[in-house]
Amino acid sequence: MSETDETPEPQGMVADAYKGNWVDRDAPEWTRPYLRLSRADRPIGTWLLLLPCWWGVTLAAASTGFRWMDIWIVIGCAIGAWLMRGAGCTWNDITDRKIDAQVARTRSRPIPSGQVSVAHAVLWMVVQSLVAFGILLTFNTAAILMGIASLGLVAIYPFAKRFTYWPQVFLGLAFNWGALLAWTAHTGSLGWPALFLYLSGIAWTIFYDTIYAHQDKEDDALIGVKSTALLFGADTPLRLRQFMMISVGLMTMAVIIALAKSAGVAVFVSLLGVVLFGIHMMWQLLRLDSDDGDTCLMLFRSNRDAGLIPVLAFGLAIMA
Repeated sequence: MSETDETPEPQGMVADAYKGNWVDRDAPEWTRPYLRLSRADRPIGTWLLLLPCWWGVTLAAASTGFRWMDIWIVIGCAIGAWLMRGAGCTWNDITDRKIDAQVARTRSRPIPSGQVSVAHAVLWMVVQSLVAFGILLTFNTAAILMGIASLGLVAIYPFAKRFTYWPQVFLGLAFNWGALLAWTAHTGSLGWPALFLYLSGIAWTIFYDTIYAHQDKEDDALIGVKSTALLFGADTPLRLRQFMMISVGLMTMAVIIALAKSAGVAVFVSLLGVVLFGIHMMWQLLRLDSDDGDTCLMLFRSNRDAGLIPVLAFGLAIMA
């Protein structure tokens, strides 16, 4: 095929975005740099922020009974996850703009590529945050306080890779906060099952984000950015297996505590979901080639399906 026969990539397209995504294809041209800044062309991050929220609300409903407010919690968390992931990514790109300009995969992002100025990026971050805060205000007081408390973790995360080889831990602390928030939005208070879900999600985040970080390990090593991919090196499969086991074990504890007084069917269905969640991660390990960036990206994206498995299982437990 000649070069003239190939379909040109849309102007400003980010390197690791889905080809033919709706932002590059359908969004008004003036909005595209801001939507790219929010990663709207790469939805996997929104899913990974949202799924722990859905774990929390569905397991809480399975434990104490479904309430009509749960429907709004599910919807509100989905909208809020999209907005806060966008605000968080905008903050990340503001703080990382000089680093991103030195990494092949990230130099096409809106700020280092010159599509958006830092001032406009700050304004866009504030707008997204304020709309998300409006949604948070529809939840109960305890959940609102939980949401406000998460902002410190969001602010710290972009700097973690500058001082520790464990930035994935800080990402996990921020990305899984929704398990605590959504459980609290349903029950009105924190509980041990929510804490175990939260810790399970942190181990899961270390698992999938280490896979993701292997895409950039050469560039990261050159510019002095740290990650678990660099820390684990050739031991990555072993370390990921350990975090997989930790994640599955903690989620099992969450289910057992939450459903201690529930019907046997609800417990069985929920634990089956946890087992299938672990099997999905094992499948990722079997497919992993940490030196193949395309494979790492594919496996990272597959964690949307992994995280949906407990949601579906806990949802079925509500009806048991």
